[in-house]
Amino acid sequence: MELFERLADEQTRLAHGISLVNRVDTDALGLVAGVDTAYWTDSEGVEQAVCCVVVVDGATRQVVRSVRAQGRPTVPYRPGFLGFRELPLVEAAVARLDVAPDLFMFDGNGYLHPRRMGIATQASFALGRPTLGVAKTYHRVDGTDYQVPDDRVGAWTPIVAAGPPEVLGAVLRTRQGVKPVFVSCGNWIDLDTAVTVTLGLVEPSSRLPVPVRQADLATHQARSQARA
Repeated sequence: MELFERLADEQTRLAHGISLVNRVDTDALGLVAGVDTAYWTDSEGVEQAVCCVVVVDGATRQVVRSVRAQGRPTVPYRPGFLGFRELPLVEAAVARLDVAPDLFMFDGNGYLHPRRMGIATQASFALGRPTLGVAKTYHRVDGTDYQVPDDRVGAWTPIVAAGPPEVLGAVLRTRQGVKPVFVSCGNWIDLDTAVTVTLGLVEPSSRLPVPVRQADLATHQARSQARA
C-alpha cells in the first residue's frame, strides 16, 4: 500500500476516537500552550523544521514557559497529512516542559480536515489533552465555503460541509477591520468553547490568541537563528 494511503487509513482509524464533548472549564482556564512549526532548507539543501511550544497563563496571558525541538521531517509534504510531519517534533518539544498545560492551541486546523484529522486533532491522541486549531488562512474541505462574519469583535459564522451537513469549524472575527481567523475543534472540546477560549486570549496587538501568536513568533526567531 502506498505511503499516503496507509497514513489516510491511520487518520480514519484515529477519527473514531474524536470527542467533541467539552472538557475545558472556561471559568478556570489554567495553562494554555500555543504550538507552531516552521520549515526551511539548510545550506546543504536539506529540509529542517523547528516546533515551538509556548505556555501562557490563561488568566494573565503571561508567558510562563517556552520550549522548542528541531529536526528533519521524515514524511514528505502533502496537504492533509501535516500531523505526520509535525507530530514527532511536537512530542519532543512538549517532553521538555516541566508544566502540564490544560489546553493546547495549534497554529493550524483540527476537525476542519477531509478526515477530521488536522494537526490539532491528531496531536491530541499523543498529548492526552484537549486541543483546538486556529488557522490564519482558510483550508477548503469537502466542498465547504463560508460566510464572512460581521465586522465586529466576536462575530463568527460556521463552516459547514457541503455533503451531509456537518459543522467543521468557525470563521471568527477577533479584531474589527482585520481578516478573521479559522477556528476548529481538536479533541475534547466543543466549537462554542473553542471560539470562546480563542476570543478570550486575543489582545489588541494581534488577531491571533496570545499562545498561538507567541508560538508563531518563537518559530520565526528559531528559524532565523538556525539559518544564521
